[in-house]
Amino acid sequence: MYNNEMMEKEEIYSKVLRAGRRTYFFDVRATKAGDYYLTITESKKFTNDDGSFHYKKHKIYLYKEDFNEFNTILKEMTDYVITEKGNEVISDRHQKDFKKEYDTPAPNETTSETTEPAQDGTPAESRFTDIDFDDI
Repeated sequence: MYNNEMMEKEEIYSKVLRAGRRTYFFDVRATKAGDYYLTITESKKFTNDDGSFHYKKHKIYLYKEDFNEFNTILKEMTDYVITEKGNEVISDRHQKDFKKEYDTPAPNETTSETTEPAQDGTPAESRFTDIDFDDI
């Protein structure tokens, strides 16, 4: 019986996605009957005030009979998010050290492209509105 329990927990095929503080584990496992299913685990690292850390984990068990519908809904939902909000991660803008690619020119770039006239002939400087922060 111990061997069967170990077989149930054996990972057949695994992939890892590291995403900042979060790590996602995709594991194919075998049932007692010898069929396969998928586990998706989100592991998130938290740091305590004393400098020690701990992880919180959330797990989804996904069985073959649900794969098609799960994939359909997952694709629909991810497409919706990208269509509505684009690829930019909005929470990145709220980080102290966040800089968009266009905020700082690359070392080899010059800023001349920002001063080139637009197709209608207006210089770049006149296409922007002056804002007085006292007005905000």
